[in-house]
Amino acid sequence: MTTTATSSSVAHTQIPPVMAWTDSLHTGDARMDETHREFTDMINQILATPEDAQLPVYKAFLAHTVEHFEQEERWMLATGFSADNCHAEHHATILETMRVVEAHYLDSDKTIITRMAEALAEWFPGHAGSMDAGLAAHLKSVGFDSESETLADPLAIQNVTMSGCGSVSCS
Repeated sequence: MTTTATSSSVAHTQIPPVMAWTDSLHTGDARMDETHREFTDMINQILATPEDAQLPVYKAFLAHTVEHFEQEERWMLATGFSADNCHAEHHATILETMRVVEAHYLDSDKTIITRMAEALAEWFPGHAGSMDAGLAAHLKSVGFDSESETLADPLAIQNVTMSGCGSVSCS
């Protein structure tokens, strides 16, 4: 009977992923998609962790997100985006919010990490489907290889300065 109760408890405590990886999250760039899959997996890991144990998982997620955004911003700069484009501004706003979460958590708000992860799970599909998909299309159009972070022909972006967000809906 104990085994049944334990199995039953485990079945009831398993949380389905909030951030399911779907075809709609594919951007067309394999390296970007791999990073995005890690991002979604980490959101799910946070949400599957009891709130009183989330801080170390959240810190790892924040470090991953910093690297994730820095990677995309390197690609933007290498392919003609201005440094102050709105895609990078979106990243900065998200990171600023993510950084204050830890202080609130430590100050006694043990639900804030869960709320942040849920908010990111809601925000991310739109960001990936517009800004990141647009960036992936731009990378492809200028012959940028995200694996080696090189341009096939550097002259392809010689006179390009993109100041928009890099999405499929703005330039």
